[in-house]
Amino acid sequence: VLVVESGGGSVQPGGSLTLSCAASGFTFSTAPMSWYRQAPGKERELVAAITGAGDSTKYSDSVRGRSTISRDNAEHRMYLQMNNLKPEDTAVYYCYVHLTSLGDYWGQGTQVTVSS
Repeated sequence: VLVVESGGGSVQPGGSLTLSCAASGFTFSTAPMSWYRQAPGKERELVAAITGAGDSTKYSDSVRGRSTISRDNAEHRMYLQMNNLKPEDTAVYYCYVHLTSLGDYWGQGTQVTVSS
């Protein structure tokens, strides 16, 4: 099982980024997946989650209305589009999947920095 994030970077407040998570080693289309983030000195927190079929999503209050989680099951990829970024969105963003028979898997993270 492998999940690898990409797409982070440095942007100014109000900017946008789209994060991508490439997954392999499991049946992607049946696995709910999530994005988490961890800011310096803070605990890791759930940002957004999506069902295996992509027909249901949920968001944290901090990003709801500014972010969209999606997935492409044919490409084994999950995305997080973030708009109107704020300095408080600065964090390392992680892709996460829990597999019933195998356990929890995290990517290495991708840094998002929002600063003027």
